[in-house]
Amino acid sequence: MPVFDDGQADTAVPENATVTTDVLVVGSGPAGASAALMLSTLGIDNIMITKYRWTANTPRAHITNQRSMEIFRDLGIADQVLADATPHHMVGDTVFCTSINGEEIGRIRTWGTHPAREADYQLASPMLTVDVPQNFLEPILVRNASMRGTHSRFSTEYVSHVQDADGVNVAVRDRLTGHEYTIRAKYLIGADGARSKVAADIDLPYEGRMDIAGSMNITFKADIEAHVGHRPSVLYWVIQPGSNVGGIGAGLVRMVRPWNEWLIVWGYDIAGDPPVVDEAAATQIVRNLLGMPDLDVEITGTSLWGNNEMFATELSKGRVFCAGDAIHRHPPSNGLGSNTSVQDSYNLAWKLAAVLKGQADPSLLDTYTDERAPVARRIVTRANKSSREFADIFVALGVTEAKTEQEMVERIEERKADTPEGLAKRAALKKAMELKNYEFNAHGVELGQFYTSAAIVNDDGSQPPTPTRDTDLYHEMSTVPGSHLPHAWVGDSRSTVAVMDLAPYTRWTLITGIAGQTWASAGAEIAGELGIDLETVVIGPGRGVTDLYFDWASLREVEESGVLLVRPDKHIAWRSTSLPESPAAALRAALSSILGSR
Repeated sequence: MPVFDDGQADTAVPENATVTTDVLVVGSGPAGASAALMLSTLGIDNIMITKYRWTANTPRAHITNQRSMEIFRDLGIADQVLADATPHHMVGDTVFCTSINGEEIGRIRTWGTHPAREADYQLASPMLTVDVPQNFLEPILVRNASMRGTHSRFSTEYVSHVQDADGVNVAVRDRLTGHEYTIRAKYLIGADGARSKVAADIDLPYEGRMDIAGSMNITFKADIEAHVGHRPSVLYWVIQPGSNVGGIGAGLVRMVRPWNEWLIVWGYDIAGDPPVVDEAAATQIVRNLLGMPDLDVEITGTSLWGNNEMFATELSKGRVFCAGDAIHRHPPSNGLGSNTSVQDSYNLAWKLAAVLKGQADPSLLDTYTDERAPVARRIVTRANKSSREFADIFVALGVTEAKTEQEMVERIEERKADTPEGLAKRAALKKAMELKNYEFNAHGVELGQFYTSAAIVNDDGSQPPTPTRDTDLYHEMSTVPGSHLPHAWVGDSRSTVAVMDLAPYTRWTLITGIAGQTWASAGAEIAGELGIDLETVVIGPGRGVTDLYFDWASLREVEESGVLLVRPDKHIAWRSTSLPESPAAALRAALSSILGSR
């Protein structure tokens, strides 16, 4: 629990006091609240501050992919998330139309709901993609973090920091009283969003630029189940001549809660003056895009935001680390924002815990940039590319060359014609719609993080399998060091568990077969030497779990006597393809290399 410099635990902060903690987290969004929850789960003292009085007050991020759901499963909160989520089977028919009540241009089965893709998603993970608006997710994360030990302080603003060899002095301000005080932490995490002051203060290097396009959110309530319940989706894209969004009438109607809470994303020219949209104007936009001129609408809010294309190439400086939107800033295409933010923290928190507990050399923390900066680059690139690929639909319809609203209508109508032009337009539209799989079914982008760093030991020189399919669209499982632990169902006659359940976040795990059960004694020996929590799981008949479907034997890529060393974050840290002459020596060398000399 945080303490003042007089050693007395308290919840009030007296004048000129210094509060001490192991880790200070700035921000309570997906990255910050996840980091706090993970640190508390690992027994690390931490304080989380946010300048806001409570969690997100708008839906913002919403698509929650399989990797994030796996993390929530690992942290023991998946059931809480699922209770507030729109389930997988209701998120899939992304619709393109002239209005919600108008004509359909086409649909795409998305987020793995197409029968041809469902197997890929089911085989890759014990969890499926769901829709959880950020204003529902954040309270779950904050509540569980606080229950497990995080000291959460709202209306508390980060002001500045000074770091030295042993820690970081962080000046914070109580926004209710204006009172400033100091929090002394061993490490600081800046999870304070796309305008991160923490990242600015440590002068993180970035590539790309901010505010490349302008968008407006309009949240509203209206019961339109009769128009959407038969084609359940979270996204309805409206192409509507005369709306004048970015030169072409286009907007997004997003489901927040089925089927009476919604969000419209509406573009504007960011180079001009920001639009002022009052309730009457917002209501008209809603009615236009829904195609329901007399609809009873309750406007609940509007906000402006910029589309960005920027990522950090270094994620830390000294004892200060950044995560989430502070290091990757991009449009919501592909639904990668909050997911990547949660995964940043999942990578960082166990490393901080290992160093703070004296189990690892501080050099382990350098691997955070090595492993997550390439992910930031990839997802920013992919999200912006997906956003630009919408232009192919407009080109296919011919609306980009139209000079008037009437001409746009005629060009959209031309897709129906029994003419050579109509035939060509239908073929072009089909091709453009297929391209959107790279936004809505990019399974490889969502799950395919492969790490290369000093926290990975690949002493046999193995490489990931040569891809047989598109690496953005398809995820291929492997156990080559650096890969994420593959998914398979194992168990016994009474219960079934995922392989990931055998390797919890709170420890290192060795996974082997009956022929390799010698690894158990080697693991116990090395765990004692290095002072780490490490357990060995033997998969096979008569043991704690067996390979129920014989899937694990096909996925493990090592002999039954071999072993996988799984990090707390479920990435393969090292493997031995068979049982060496001295298992203890081999394991000692691998773990010593990863954890460093202390």
